Amino acid sequence: MGSDTACRGPGTVHRGPSTVRVPSALHGVPGPRTRSQHGAPARRRVVTGLRLPGPLARARCPEGRLKIARPGLTGGRRGWGVSHRVVDSRLPNGAVSTGGRRAGAPFQYLAVQKTGARQSVGLIQLNRPQALNALCEGLMEELRQALEALENDSQVGAIVITGSQKAFAAGADIKEMQNKTFQECYSSSFLAGWDKVSTVRKPIIAAVNGYALGGGCELAMMCDIIYAGEKAQFGQPEILLGTIPGAGGTQRLTRAVGKSLAMEMVLTGDRISAAEAKEAGLVSKVFPVEKLLDAAIACAEKIASNSKLVAAMAKESVNAAFETTLAEGTRTEKRLFYATFATGDRKEGMTAFVEKRKANFTDS
Repeated sequence: MGSDTACRGPGTVHRGPSTVRVPSALHGVPGPRTRSQHGAPARRRVVTGLRLPGPLARARCPEGRLKIARPGLTGGRRGWGVSHRVVDSRLPNGAVSTGGRRAGAPFQYLAVQKTGARQSVGLIQLNRPQALNALCEGLMEELRQALEALENDSQVGAIVITGSQKAFAAGADIKEMQNKTFQECYSSSFLAGWDKVSTVRKPIIAAVNGYALGGGCELAMMCDIIYAGEKAQFGQPEILLGTIPGAGGTQRLTRAVGKSLAMEMVLTGDRISAAEAKEAGLVSKVFPVEKLLDAAIACAEKIASNSKLVAAMAKESVNAAFETTLAEGTRTEKRLFYATFATGDRKEGMTAFVEKRKANFTDS
């Protein structure tokens, strides 16, 4: 399943039935206050925005902090439980390659911030509500940049990717690919850039509410852990469009749920519920819709409290189970296990255990 809405150009911010115009130089970031569809000022809610370093970022906010008014992103029934506190969320200077994006420019299709008690969790929200977060090329390029920024931020130990309560991501953008030819797809390695999600070394949790269909389901499966809201739906309906999954759907889904269920989903386009996905092993836990993101962030904080260096080794070892034979996988595990003995964190962890105290990991 995909959306028939193409990526909009700069300067337009969508908020449900209303559209707010903003200066093109700052597209994607609404003004300090939004308005309801009746024209009355809406309640302001402020969250921390993760900015790329640059002159524009400094000009907009000398303290290095960005306040973004985004109704529905924080607290309350419509919100996500993200802290209202505004904190310093700058990335270290020179820590990220902007990949062609103007330094300091905001994202158009994402809301990115650092959260958690120690700001150790990178939170990425897909923010293309008018198209149910359909994965257009612009959104996926911004996701690549955001992941690169968080990967290079030494404060961040884990990442959460989420969407809205209605849709994690309803698929790829069909209008973008409708008229593509075989030659275009082959010569440009179409969708190859989506693999960035699966190559990030820091653990990634997908917090899935609503639709995770087609490319949205594939994106969730690229993550290391999937938490689902109780109303989430998963599916690979590409067969209904006369094509097949192209970003790992036939491979990761089969490894997660087994051949029979994967075949049924891919060949019929049928969806499965969050409960069915948990039973099949596609997701690890299911939560009430309004508690999903808090649970995902709590898990990410717990992961981030451990050694980031050793967590990357553990992730690599588990992934080897899906990509190699058992013999090769166990050799990889032994190699990485031995490698932990060259780290200060392994020594600190075992010493703290013997001394009956909490370990103080330094990621070294």
